[in-house]
Amino acid sequence: MLTEYYTAKGQGEHEIIIQKSRFICHVQRVKTEEEAQNFIQDIKKTHWNATHNCSAYLVGERDQFQKANDDGEPSGTAGVPMLEVLKKRGLKDTAVVVTRYFGGIKLGAGGLVRAYSKSTSEGLNAVGIVKRTLMKVMHIKVDYTWLGKLENELRTSTYKLKNMNYAENVEFEVYVEEPRIESFVEWMTELTNAQVVIEEGENTYLEEDVL
Repeated sequence: MLTEYYTAKGQGEHEIIIQKSRFICHVQRVKTEEEAQNFIQDIKKTHWNATHNCSAYLVGERDQFQKANDDGEPSGTAGVPMLEVLKKRGLKDTAVVVTRYFGGIKLGAGGLVRAYSKSTSEGLNAVGIVKRTLMKVMHIKVDYTWLGKLENELRTSTYKLKNMNYAENVEFEVYVEEPRIESFVEWMTELTNAQVVIEEGENTYLEEDVL
């Protein structure tokens, strides 16, 4: 699993007009190449009467699944520029489709490259980008006498408090990056005079908006 990566925040679309042509960028976060292909087909079905539905996607930890499609535009003027935008942004697991409704004015090869690049870039900006960081959920169990102190320390620390559960003891669930687990355990032990039970939980990704 990647320790961190950037991807689209979710699904959405954004439209711009260039020389009377409508360019609608559709963005979707995907987990597999099949999801990316299904997303592209869904857009094509929805916009079946569009002049073009050009697409690009990057999927996999090492971008092992990537594809660009010009859908009838001159070769290399649509899908590849769209894919390059994804790569320059450092995105993973992201699919985009730019739907074009021709407005009557030809843009030329250079104009098409700029138009599809701009549509993709603005579409990503509109939907948003997130940074996903791999975290370990640490379970911290202490007596209620430590509740106030630990909660205050955690909330003012660089660690992220996920949840608090109240039962026989109070349990804190804290997001901790893998390289910091050892120092976190030492810190918790010191704060509570070793009156703490610490258990490692599941791995999960924590998302943070970057755009």
